[in-house]
Amino acid sequence: MSKIVAQNVSPVRDCVPLYDRRQTVEMSLPTFAQLLNNMGDVTGDETETPVHQVLTMQPQNSIPFLLSFSNLTYSVRVRRKVAFPAIYGGRAEEAPVTRTKVLLHDISGEARDGELLAVLGASGSGKSTLIDALANRIAKESLKGEVKLNGEKLHTKLLKVISAYVMQDDLLYPMLTVEETLMFSAQFRLPRTLSKSKKKGRVQALIDQLGLRNAAKTIIGDEGHRGVSGGERRRVSIGIDIIHDPIILFLDEPTSGLDSTSAFMVVKVLQRIAQSGSIVIMSIHQPSNRILGLLDRLIFLSHGQTVYSDSPLNLPQFFADFGHPIPENENRTEFALDLIRELEDSPDGTNNLVEFNRKWKNTNRNSATTPARYDLSLKEAISASISRGKLVSGATNNAANPTVMVPTFANPIWTEIAVLSKRSFTNSWRMPEIFFVRFSAVMVTGFILATIFWRLDNSPKGIWERLGFIAFAVSTTYYICTEALPVFIQERYIFMRETAYNAYRRSSYCISHALVSLPGLIFLSLLFVALTFWAVGLDGGASGFLFYFCVFLASIWAGNSFVTFLSGVVPHVMIGYIIVVALLGYFLLFSGFYMNRDRIPSYWIWFHYLSLVKYPYEAVLLNEFKDPTKCFVRGVQLFDNSQLGDLPNSIKEKLLENISETLNVTITSSTCLTSGADILVQQGITQLNKWNCLWVTIAWGFFFRILFYFSLLLGSKNKRR
Repeated sequence: MSKIVAQNVSPVRDCVPLYDRRQTVEMSLPTFAQLLNNMGDVTGDETETPVHQVLTMQPQNSIPFLLSFSNLTYSVRVRRKVAFPAIYGGRAEEAPVTRTKVLLHDISGEARDGELLAVLGASGSGKSTLIDALANRIAKESLKGEVKLNGEKLHTKLLKVISAYVMQDDLLYPMLTVEETLMFSAQFRLPRTLSKSKKKGRVQALIDQLGLRNAAKTIIGDEGHRGVSGGERRRVSIGIDIIHDPIILFLDEPTSGLDSTSAFMVVKVLQRIAQSGSIVIMSIHQPSNRILGLLDRLIFLSHGQTVYSDSPLNLPQFFADFGHPIPENENRTEFALDLIRELEDSPDGTNNLVEFNRKWKNTNRNSATTPARYDLSLKEAISASISRGKLVSGATNNAANPTVMVPTFANPIWTEIAVLSKRSFTNSWRMPEIFFVRFSAVMVTGFILATIFWRLDNSPKGIWERLGFIAFAVSTTYYICTEALPVFIQERYIFMRETAYNAYRRSSYCISHALVSLPGLIFLSLLFVALTFWAVGLDGGASGFLFYFCVFLASIWAGNSFVTFLSGVVPHVMIGYIIVVALLGYFLLFSGFYMNRDRIPSYWIWFHYLSLVKYPYEAVLLNEFKDPTKCFVRGVQLFDNSQLGDLPNSIKEKLLENISETLNVTITSSTCLTSGADILVQQGITQLNKWNCLWVTIAWGFFFRILFYFSLLLGSKNKRR
């Protein structure tokens, strides 16, 4: 097997002062694509982890990008109750009052490639809101101001493919290893034209850059499974979003919840990403001195207003000019944040500091702040970046139109479906306890039903017992499907994060979600049918068994699809369970078992036709009572299930003779009085045949899958209003 060679280079910022670095020839780390240029394709067994050999490489000039934002303003309307004083000794009343709360007010600034921009401030200062505004996660009609890249307005479609957004929470599949997680991300974001060995090489290079080599084979883990550490999880979260080497990287508090060492390692990784030619913008709560030394530019916010926007090296001079010099050996950001909090509690707030910041920036403005190297147009800069190897998710060098240089999605829909299905199956396969619970529930339910309704006869009592068994069995399959409810609710934010930046299509997720569930549904349906069909003594032989299996598979398919759709609508598992249990109870009530269709009030008849239990219930009844020659009530059995049922047979036969004379018909003890067709008429099952009922049940499943798709389409707009 040929070895994969990865290059590394010492950071330039350690030897070039901050104020001189922008005026020198920019030195940067190689992009992932450049690393791949020296990687040979893996031959032989591609499941092996490529061997790495670290070499030195001369740094190259980075492609100039400048993200500028001006006059960003964002406000929301907040409703609160205001108490009005009592009038004439009456009771005080509360009335809702709507007021406008400003989250961002006239924020301006810039971020450059090769630099690490950090947004700081106390909780509620607007840090995350500013990151969302820059990342186009706020609706256009709500956000005022402009965000430009190299002097041109950023379109939503273009921003999605040239940027990445790392959420504050680590949203990962718990049973996948670090390497598998990054590999699946590579399969989503990297084009199919890139060979599998190249994708593996990219993943291995990224693992080394993120410092995750020792944890590469460790699962992510969750509350019940031990996995990687918190700092490693955070770096994996960053890695899955930078696998395609984006131009802009947004991060919402990437160091939140980490110890000082883990936080420093995360920011050190971000510094390397910035030095490879990316714009990195993050919010951070309170960085240590070590982390502060890695940052290139700071923006301090207070109640949505800028109180400082410059290099961290200028913090001492800024606050000294403001009249609050920073003591020696004290953390500069801690001092600044403490002072800002004190000012916020004062009567004038931070207005004086905001105004001082504006004057100070004008006084200390340097004409060389924005050198000419940022004068490249957007299409020229993107074209140069693609030529250099960034934006590798199927990028093409089309300088005429930057919006078409990078496709909306890196892969075709069938590739996305295959990768999504493999990832979901791998994660589920490593949690067998979940399937075992479903298997046990079906086994226990089938066993109980088989033993209670053992070998039902064809007597009048057997008819009602058959009806009860079929109604309960069909409704039980729907209740078993409730296990599908938490699946998407738990994956919702992973799905929103991945689809927000076009990792895959929503339709691909819906199709793969259905495909992954099908093997389990088929197995559980077959298990339930095998336990109950012959034990209960249902009719039809082998063909009847096959149809019975098809009906229950269609039923559990429709139920699974129904619950899946609800999981895309409801926000919480408990709310979903309440809705599912209630609706399934209503479906059984209106199925026709408790009350025939002809007896249901006209104002409720519509619910009868919407009942998911109605169609499989009727299909099984039609399969069971389809034989017109099979008799269920003969002669004296007419008196069963009545007060005359306990009389001796001799008296029953005399009663039959009297009835025969009265009606002028011949009724003997062997005369068939009720056939299967009569039972179907009595139950009001006369509108559809069994195959139509089967197809309607299957159609319900597809209908709810389509509704699930639209719920994802409309409900996953990850933007503030």
